[in-house]
Amino acid sequence: MPVALRQGGLRYYFFSNEGQPPEPLHIHVKRGGRTTISGLNLPYRLPIVGFNPRELSNILRVVEDNHDLLLKAWHDHFGN
Repeated sequence: MPVALRQGGLRYYFFSNEGQPPEPLHIHVKRGGRTTISGLNLPYRLPIVGFNPRELSNILRVVEDNHDLLLKAWHDHFGN
């Protein structure tokens, strides 16, 4: 599972095997036993929630602030 970014005690990553056909562009976010997923296409969504609203807001801000980096990491890894 390639880690694209570490910030604020959180790990932003994706799984190498995202299914066939591959799932839409997204990033997993984890700290301890809590995880969530954010899409990398607008609008950002958090379908799986393990964080409180303030933490989710911070996660979305990090995804927005690092969107180009996260998108590049996805395309570099998956080659598309």
